[in-house]
Amino acid sequence: MEFWNGWVGRDLRAPPVPPLPWQGHLPLSQGATSPSVMPGLGTARDPEAAPAARACPPCQGKAFSYSSISLFLPIFLPFPLCSPFWISLVSAPSLPIPCRVSPWPPPIVLEPFAVTVPVSLAGGLGDTQFSFRLRQAGGSRSSPFQDDGRYNREAPVTLQREAAHYFGYVYFRQVKDSSMRRGYFQKSLVLVSRLPYVNLFQCLLQLIAPEYFDKLEPCLEAVCNEIDQWPPPVPGQTLNLPVMGVVIQVRIPSRVDKPGSSPVKQCNQENLLPAPLVLPSVHELDLFRCFQPVLIHIQMLWELMLLGEPMVVMAPSPTMSSEMVLALTSCLAPLRYCCDFRPYFTIHDSEFKEYTTRTQAPPNIVVGVTNPFFIKTLQHWPHILRVGEPRMSGDLPKQVKVKKLAKLKTLDTKPGIYTSYKTFLHKDKTLIKRLLKGIQRKRPSEVQSALLRRHLLELTQSFIIPLEHYMASLMPLQRAITPWKNPPQIRPFCQEDFMKSLEHAGPQLTCVLKGDWLGLYRRFFKSPNFDGWFRQRHREMTQKLEALHLEAICEADIVAWMKDKSEVEIVDLVLKLREKLVRARCQHLPVKEETLQRVGLYIDTIIGSLPEDLQTVLHHP
Repeated sequence: MEFWNGWVGRDLRAPPVPPLPWQGHLPLSQGATSPSVMPGLGTARDPEAAPAARACPPCQGKAFSYSSISLFLPIFLPFPLCSPFWISLVSAPSLPIPCRVSPWPPPIVLEPFAVTVPVSLAGGLGDTQFSFRLRQAGGSRSSPFQDDGRYNREAPVTLQREAAHYFGYVYFRQVKDSSMRRGYFQKSLVLVSRLPYVNLFQCLLQLIAPEYFDKLEPCLEAVCNEIDQWPPPVPGQTLNLPVMGVVIQVRIPSRVDKPGSSPVKQCNQENLLPAPLVLPSVHELDLFRCFQPVLIHIQMLWELMLLGEPMVVMAPSPTMSSEMVLALTSCLAPLRYCCDFRPYFTIHDSEFKEYTTRTQAPPNIVVGVTNPFFIKTLQHWPHILRVGEPRMSGDLPKQVKVKKLAKLKTLDTKPGIYTSYKTFLHKDKTLIKRLLKGIQRKRPSEVQSALLRRHLLELTQSFIIPLEHYMASLMPLQRAITPWKNPPQIRPFCQEDFMKSLEHAGPQLTCVLKGDWLGLYRRFFKSPNFDGWFRQRHREMTQKLEALHLEAICEADIVAWMKDKSEVEIVDLVLKLREKLVRARCQHLPVKEETLQRVGLYIDTIIGSLPEDLQTVLHHP
């Protein structure tokens, strides 16, 4: 396994120089199937695997194993080789070879993940691409990048970096090769990033992976050096990203963009030879292609995602599985999907027991799987979407039916939505007819996707705008903010008051769909998506109050206030103002730099009015 984790071109099959105390080969027998991980990062999931690890003195149990279908990697993220703004790790696993632990100190550790040979492709040949998502191990939620706060403040909520999860993008190749012991060449190239830019990274893999499979380390070393020179992603900017003689031109979406429209405008092409490869979007999937077999049920799927319901997506390939899960979680935009989701999940993932247990209710998560084994282990989940093989381009897709969960069979399960869920809203039959007619007329998939995305956007906005209006009414009036008192508190969210407001300002004013909107809101209040939305809006409003309070302080007459105040009160004001300045800069509050500078000058003015002994104490060292 070649593992680029802090330096270039290091083949970990070669003896490390110098050896570190916790390095060593893992003595694995062929066909070992039980994964174990390093102490402190997890425990062996097979009790029989632990003694084998302990029997290796050089490793002292710090090892990981592989199976015949997948490679388990405890991922270490040190000072990264590639630009940390874009890619956290580049891995090129292959089967079957002994693995070494990366000899670099591991400040950040991810859960082990299985990505090398997808189960559903065990008998297929060719190339395939898919994505996965995994949590950071050890309960750590801190972000290693200082610019995360600035990026997340300016990026749409759906594209913010996550402190607790990583995205993995995989390019897998399997071809016959008589020179290999198994008779097949099996290799993957994996990019791990905190950014959910699925289109960009899959495009990048299409350029890199074929060359890497032919030229191996030198090619990957050169690519990593190029990526290291990329500028950081700045929301609202169009960037030219050179790699392997190609310039990828992308626009990083911004929070201030008008929803539903963020085209890439080509710029500076006269200086770019050859012409750039323009990506219309770094993240948007072809929604129409993903949802083709379930178009008539798009309303139901939108509601299930809105309510954060547990769902299993069973697909014939990792590509279809990951794309369907990502499409489902993106259909709420611009509302963020706040539940967990796993585009490609296997029986070897560390959460397998957690998700398959019957002793508690299924978690709020969307899981994409390909292994038929999950039909049995997850049949107690309330919603299961079974997707069949894709049809030829241009064919009228056969729409799956809604079926009872009791009809879910262990073997030969037919495509369908297995659920007992009853929708709150009626279907938009006009949209469905328009999309199906577009298929008959061979309307381009891009146009079909635009129609579908616009419908979902308008539906989400119709639902969320009344919530936004009510939340804004809880904000204290600006005249209630005075410089010498703490900012007033945001009034509490009262569900009953909100429900009453829907009579004259509800979604029926902007959406043609009829149904039980009140029932949908009541169910939404119990979901993780409402909790995530409310916490984010409350945090933004609190920061706005802090910013308005700083502005009020700048407009006040500090000298007049100090005339009748004691030294204790004045010193207390200095300490509070300094605390506000630190918080404003650390939290990137929406305050002008000019305002912060004026507050700093006020602090100096106040300190200058105090006795010299206090000035010495209060002045910065």
